[in-house]
Amino acid sequence: MISIAVRHRLESGSHEFALDVDIESTSLRIALFGPSGAGKSMTLRCVAGLERPDAGRIRIDDEVYFDSRQGICLPPRARRVAYLQQDYALFPHLTVAQNIAFGLSKGWLNPAKTHLPPSARRWVQALELEPLLRSYPDKISGGQKQRVALARALSVGPRLLLLDEPMAAVDAQLRRKMRAELAALQAQLDIPVILITHDPEDVAALSEQVYRIQDGRIVGECTPAQLAASQARLS
Repeated sequence: MISIAVRHRLESGSHEFALDVDIESTSLRIALFGPSGAGKSMTLRCVAGLERPDAGRIRIDDEVYFDSRQGICLPPRARRVAYLQQDYALFPHLTVAQNIAFGLSKGWLNPAKTHLPPSARRWVQALELEPLLRSYPDKISGGQKQRVALARALSVGPRLLLLDEPMAAVDAQLRRKMRAELAALQAQLDIPVILITHDPEDVAALSEQVYRIQDGRIVGECTPAQLAASQARLS
């Protein structure tokens, strides 16, 4: 069960943006679909604990992440959320192995260059990253960076996977391959996944239920097939 009901207002100079979303779904894979600036990333940041809403409640299965009335606001690490960001947020000065192990390290020291805990090793093998472990991010491709970021995110044993425009930074040919890889990965995971995108093809490949978002509000709900049909009518 994914239950997100939050309100959050941001002001920057003369610009003001109000997020007011209400989502409740029993689907394991949902998508937030809408244009840039609609509030998709802000919603994910509230779920991940990187942004604190002004009011509302966030619950994933039986775990309450945030409840303004009860004064509950779990810190990001306690939420055990795997958050794959658009730019993958890899550390350029760390090797692939160190990037993957970073989320499992405690304290301020960087992980060892070669050692990987068993939980990380599992995803290194599943995502076929062994040949890249000693490489640095600037020496690997966009698709490889995505797999490294996924391995790092999944190594913590998350309760929830957040995908923020996961194909936005790659070309069309690689995008098709990465969609197929992500879809295969989702089939292995028994955790909820929230995808945000403005691409109907991402929705079709990676979601079961779609919430359309515009100007900070949910304006409709549909299936991926219904979204595809509506987009075809517009083209």
